[in-house]
Amino acid sequence: MQILGILAFVVALLLSVMIHEFGHFLTAKHYGMKVSEFFLGFGARIWSTKRGETEFGIKAIPAGGYCRIEGMVPTDVMEAGEEDRAFYRASSGRKLIVLGAGSFLHFVLGYILIFILFAGVGVNQLLPTISQISPKSGAAAAGLLPGDTVLAINGVKVRDWINDVKAIRNSGGKSLSLEILRGTQTQTITATPTQEIIDGKPRWILGIINKVGLKRTNPIRSLKNAGLVTRDFTVASFKSLGQLPSKIPALWGQSVGGKKRDANGLVGVVGVARASGQALGSTKLSFAERIATFILIIASLNIFVGIFNLLPLLPLDGGHMAVAIADEVRAFFARLRGRPRPAAIDVTVLTPITMVVFVLLAALTLLLLFADIVNPVNLNL
Repeated sequence: MQILGILAFVVALLLSVMIHEFGHFLTAKHYGMKVSEFFLGFGARIWSTKRGETEFGIKAIPAGGYCRIEGMVPTDVMEAGEEDRAFYRASSGRKLIVLGAGSFLHFVLGYILIFILFAGVGVNQLLPTISQISPKSGAAAAGLLPGDTVLAINGVKVRDWINDVKAIRNSGGKSLSLEILRGTQTQTITATPTQEIIDGKPRWILGIINKVGLKRTNPIRSLKNAGLVTRDFTVASFKSLGQLPSKIPALWGQSVGGKKRDANGLVGVVGVARASGQALGSTKLSFAERIATFILIIASLNIFVGIFNLLPLLPLDGGHMAVAIADEVRAFFARLRGRPRPAAIDVTVLTPITMVVFVLLAALTLLLLFADIVNPVNLNL
């Protein structure tokens, strides 16, 4: 099952790459740019077919994909009569949309996966079913039993235990009418909360411990919850990127020095694939919980990749977007001075900077690969 989990991650990753490139493809075609190739993978062609002017296909090395838009730089040669379809001839606004479309779809995909999690699979939360009863408590005195499910409190139907339990905490010690389901029978029990000091504060409790399990939410609420979780993942991704340089020394020590790998530290693609395999192959989790964990991994990965790709560094899309913004800034100052619009920045001039960034990213990738192989993260699932 763990191997199937790794394979599922690889398929999900390749689909994410394809969706990213499809964002570039759709927006480029919308603005009349010429897209000559759309391939999944790199290296030698395994299969391809041509639709219109675009060749679609699969290549031998499944390490990403690409969408080839003609005329990315002024030195690219366009076919006669198609010079205006070159990418570099487009307005900066259109360039930004085409370049940002890939990352945008990562966010969309992450949001959709989280929505599916809430509405279709469910997330772990407190259920209204009782798992344990504290002795000498109000619940014990009232005759509540493990396995009872609380359906309503004082006539108010229980929908979300985290919120509905406030009726107990705010009872002031007054007796509560509980409608419960015991087996197949519904009955009403009156229970009186008792006061205890919890975390230094007095609180009214019944003395019950609820079961934890997966629970689905309605589609409308799932839309909101998915947005909140997407926001949280986005904030966490920004924080992780900000902390990335400071975590590299620790990663080096864990890779070479044999220190225990930090589960909250840096993890590469191999590490995430292994974690996905552990999640889907876990014997400690139910099938639904394994699916939920896998969905969370893929969703969070898409959001992180979407943000990472927007970093203003060449050769990332964010680097090309930064160049397009710089073009507009230069054009703005030219207008203020009454001068004609300057020529677009030729990104080939920035090749030395691009190569430095590429080498640094490649070095980090190799370090992560080494760490994920010799000292992998264990989620204890």
